[in-house]
Amino acid sequence: MKIFVPGRICLFGEHSDWAGGYRRINTDIEKGYTLIAGTNQGIHAEVAPHPTELVITSLMPDGKTVGPKTIPMDKRSLLREAQEGGFFSYIAGVAYQIMTHYHVRGLRIHNFKTDLPVKKGLSSSAAICVLVARAFNRIYDLKMTVRGEMEMAYQGEILTPSRCGRMDQGCAFGNRPVLMTFDGEHLDCTELRVRKDLFFVIVDLRAQKDTMEILARLNRCYPIAETAVEKGVQQYLGEINKRIVEQARQALVAGDAPRIGALMREAQQLFDQYVGPACPSQLTAEVLHKVLAYPPIQEYVRGGKGVGSQGDGTAQFVARDEASQEKIVEIIERDLKMPCLKLSLYAGTRVRKALIPAAGFGTRLFPASKATKKELFPIIDRDGIAKPAILLIVEEALNAGIEEVCIVVQSADLKAFQSFFNVQVSIENYNKLPRHFQEYSKWLLDMGRRVTFITQDAQEGFGHAVYCARDWIGDEPFLLMLGDHLYGSDTKVPCARQLLEVYDRHGISVLGLKKTPEADIVNFGVVAGVWEEPGRLLSVSEFAEKPNVEYARTNLRVEVLEEGEYLTVFGQYIVKPQLFDYLEEHITNNVRERGEFQLTSCLDRLRQEDGFLGYVVEGRRYDIGLPESYLETLNAFRRA
Repeated sequence: MKIFVPGRICLFGEHSDWAGGYRRINTDIEKGYTLIAGTNQGIHAEVAPHPTELVITSLMPDGKTVGPKTIPMDKRSLLREAQEGGFFSYIAGVAYQIMTHYHVRGLRIHNFKTDLPVKKGLSSSAAICVLVARAFNRIYDLKMTVRGEMEMAYQGEILTPSRCGRMDQGCAFGNRPVLMTFDGEHLDCTELRVRKDLFFVIVDLRAQKDTMEILARLNRCYPIAETAVEKGVQQYLGEINKRIVEQARQALVAGDAPRIGALMREAQQLFDQYVGPACPSQLTAEVLHKVLAYPPIQEYVRGGKGVGSQGDGTAQFVARDEASQEKIVEIIERDLKMPCLKLSLYAGTRVRKALIPAAGFGTRLFPASKATKKELFPIIDRDGIAKPAILLIVEEALNAGIEEVCIVVQSADLKAFQSFFNVQVSIENYNKLPRHFQEYSKWLLDMGRRVTFITQDAQEGFGHAVYCARDWIGDEPFLLMLGDHLYGSDTKVPCARQLLEVYDRHGISVLGLKKTPEADIVNFGVVAGVWEEPGRLLSVSEFAEKPNVEYARTNLRVEVLEEGEYLTVFGQYIVKPQLFDYLEEHITNNVRERGEFQLTSCLDRLRQEDGFLGYVVEGRRYDIGLPESYLETLNAFRRA
């Protein structure tokens, strides 16, 4: 499995993360507020399980290979390595925390590329820590959220001699901008969407700064400020920072580069005035200010400031546009011999929500479906735990990185679903459970907080069930999953995650596809199209709902497939919200197919107006909607 974790740049709010932490001692201190974004560069690694050890090799930015380094996966050895400091200490520290909280074995980590400058205020050490936490999470299916990976990375890094702030692990969010709020030990993270593309340049000043000295001097100003300098530091990192970050948040969301540039200039000027005197040896920053004021680039920049702990480490600029970004890099690298990185924040929407229609009657599974919903039928998972089918589908979504899940149900079935996800078992039954099932019971309730239920009062078809969730979805792309299909990946990447990654790359609606023999296509939707990537990624040209063989042979053949083989719908889609407009049009005008409001024709219209990709998923689908297929699923799912 390959994993990439970017670096992290603090656009605004440097130092306020640890300053806000002092609120646990002095509540008069203002909360800390930072705006961060992931860089386009970072740590690239290939990871695999190992039975007993951490085995680490790394290609460093200077081209030298470090390792292999082997550390036994026992807590004493890991803690000792973490406390020694250096590159391997970060990996050992996170592994120690993972071992403390989970039952895992070892990892083989090959860091085959690092294009992120180290010790330049871009959180390279935090990126390593997040990478290790994410590797354990995905290899051993620990079901951690991004926030969980962040916390594990932070707890691991503070075991080392590094004195990182809680902001650093924000690189876990990737390239997306994030507002972080620090209140004592409490941390809030809010992801932001920019409405217009923004272009930044990060400059390695190739100078020196002593971060430990800066932090030591500034920490002397807390928790109680006594001198004028100490009061100035608290004022800047408190009230002034709160105002600037809020204004910058608004400008960032609006994609307002001129306003961002003006706020950068103001933030730097006030930092120099209020914070610089606390550590003049490091924060006078002659090199930084020379670059910020360098005349040849002024026509291309909106503004600039220092990065991270400030000082002569790194500078950042917001460019007027993409062409100006290129020009800034060219001039600084040519004239000042300072390496530059480009950071581009593109307007777009991340997929955060998943929708699972589960309001059908289950006619083909009668009379069992009279006793319980087919989505609640039991399945023995790969871990040997008996789970209702709907739980496996929700887990698929959450493991793919989805944050919220909506299940559409009939009103009469609402109580059964809510009881499973939102109600703890009775204390008598809870006490009878083995310890690991007691923990699992708590985890189910935590999961339930991310699940919403919407009722479909009239059985009007699959398209109508999807339409019922329009208000909940809002104006966002979403993951759509069938309520009677289970999924098994052939790789360490969940099937749904594979589709999300395609959407992230292309920004076009995408559905999962599976190669299917001719005899079975009558049970599925079938697509045709032209390959973008032969055998893997298809530009869809037609949707057909359960076509007959004659039609398929004439209209739905796709190149490179075997004779008698077709591409059928896998049961997972990433769909743009325009779909709801087409569904509403059908419902308003009573446009029915086979007596119901269907989805396929609306998907085809979305294809026509906005494009649609099909991705041949590296995985298998398991249909539980028919008695024979349910039996096959029971026999095959756990062994997959």
